Amino acid sequence: MSFAEKLRAGLGDLFTSGPVEIRENGGRTTPMPPLSWEVRGAEDKPLLHLWAENCNVTRRVLAIADQSNERILLSVERFGRSSPGRMEIIRLSFQRNPKQISREDFRELLRRILAEKFPDETVERLSVAPDLEHSLSRVYARGISRKGAIRGAFLAVPEGETQDAIESSLTFALLWLERARQSRGNASVSFLRLILPEGKAALLGHQLNALDRRLAIQVYELNYRLEQVERTDPRANGNINSWLAPRHESELLLDRARSDLAGIVAMAPEAISPHVVPREPEVLLRFRGLPFARWREGVVTYGTGKTWRELRGRNEHELKQLLQNLRNLRNPAADPRHLFYRAQPERWMQAMVMQDVNRVDVALDPEYVYEQVIARTAGQHGVLDLLTVTKSKRLAILEFKAAENPELPLQAADYWDRIRRHQTQGDLVRYGYFPHLQLQDAPPIVYLVAPALRFHPTTGTILSYLSAEMEVVRVGLAENWRRGLRVVMRQ
Repeated sequence: MSFAEKLRAGLGDLFTSGPVEIRENGGRTTPMPPLSWEVRGAEDKPLLHLWAENCNVTRRVLAIADQSNERILLSVERFGRSSPGRMEIIRLSFQRNPKQISREDFRELLRRILAEKFPDETVERLSVAPDLEHSLSRVYARGISRKGAIRGAFLAVPEGETQDAIESSLTFALLWLERARQSRGNASVSFLRLILPEGKAALLGHQLNALDRRLAIQVYELNYRLEQVERTDPRANGNINSWLAPRHESELLLDRARSDLAGIVAMAPEAISPHVVPREPEVLLRFRGLPFARWREGVVTYGTGKTWRELRGRNEHELKQLLQNLRNLRNPAADPRHLFYRAQPERWMQAMVMQDVNRVDVALDPEYVYEQVIARTAGQHGVLDLLTVTKSKRLAILEFKAAENPELPLQAADYWDRIRRHQTQGDLVRYGYFPHLQLQDAPPIVYLVAPALRFHPTTGTILSYLSAEMEVVRVGLAENWRRGLRVVMRQ
């Protein structure tokens, strides 16, 4: 049997036994099925061609260095290289999904790129494994690099991740920095490097603006096609894809819809409230925060979830039945397992606060309370917020969460920086907010409102990295807040 035939036989046994992983000179690739292969050319020095959706490799095989049922180790020659290399093909014991494959491949790609961009640094650690104990997600690759006695923490976002994952990346980068400092001594990890897909750094401009300027943070964008990273400064301009919603436009839209919606509101005025949809000629009716009817250009529709119907005389009884169900199932005494009770708890909390912001703090002025002042683009975090003012005329931002979420502080920071910019530019008055008030020049104060036991354990850590200009008050509510807002903690 010739060498080429032995190679074909060994590879055939390995590839028919299940998925494989290809390791070559420190790199690692898990071919996405189906994997195709071919051995061709000279019998004594054949060419091995492997190809799949995510790889295309051709090597001249010089020898089989080792072989078993689980692996085959080859001495190979790469075109253009004078010295032989090693290629190891290993049978995997399980089939990984495409997301797992791409993240692990990204880890190895990142290792190569960092070695080329920072040749004087050594990557001491690089992982995509989750660390739930320290709230570290497997969405991101994270590690430690060292140059002499100087160490830095880095976190990178793979290509193809969602916009939410990108907007959350700074939160998890700070948590990784904190974890690295705790494990190595606070002084030994001196900077944070955040690596984002090309063109995405601007999404974090406002969050970065709200950080303590003493924090040494570097932001890079990664071009996957060229396998290069370039430093950028998204704090220079921030994210311009948001703007103030003109107050007079919202009021005009509410006036147009009022007569068509008055009869519905009258069915439960204590629980139903109208809300203008930013950037749309639409008014929503919410029952304790849950949308159940909408008005658009004189047409009223009703429903929940994905099923909505136009309101006509013959089906008005269906709307009345829906409202009766909401009364029975979306109230503090209802079954907490029902969808109507559980849906959109932050909206429910916000609706209660809008009725009287003094339930959060007696220092707030209940005469001026606005929701959705910033019109966000699609895909951005759906942070629920209220903009109000203290009785001493200082701007105040209220952010709500009903469940533990480590991203709350930086979501609030993003909104705080946007409002602060509009405040300094005089946009709030120009767009119709706080008429007849002479607002303080001081930065807005931020209230983070959540059940006292539902603040994420990392909240204090993230807050410690924010600018001293961003004053934050944590307001903890009693766990049974649906029965009435009662503050049990204020920090």
